[in-house]
Amino acid sequence: MSGAAATVPGAASVVQRVVDWPAAARAVQAAAARATALGLRVNVAVVDAGGNLAAFLRMPGAPLHSIDIAIDKAFTAASFGLATGAWSDALQQHSPAVRQGLVQRARFVAFGGGLPLLDGGERIGGIGVSGGSEQQDELCAQAGLDALASSPS
Repeated sequence: MSGAAATVPGAASVVQRVVDWPAAARAVQAAAARATALGLRVNVAVVDAGGNLAAFLRMPGAPLHSIDIAIDKAFTAASFGLATGAWSDALQQHSPAVRQGLVQRARFVAFGGGLPLLDGGERIGGIGVSGGSEQQDELCAQAGLDALASSPS
């Protein structure tokens, strides 16, 4: 039966909501606008609930290494549902092996600038900003979240 598509019962899958592209675009634009107001040049990434890049914006002059850092901040926030800046405290509750192991994982970021995107309590993605200080990056990421909260999708 080569080439034939198989139909599987509905119990073999789950529905997962993800951020849509208009919302992702609004979030990166709002984060970049906040960066401009702060006099920064940053990279902004939004990923969906599966960690797939949904939107990206690089401001001219933003640090090149920050491209991947912004994407990884968004990925970390989406995958765990925890702000990347909260990991320092969160890791203190775990064994040294967990603390050391997690921070060595590829794409894991444990410093500020990544926030989960939630819709009705359900994780639909993450936003990551890189190019300023941790606090500045988080302010910009929060501006992206605020843009989603203040406008319909």
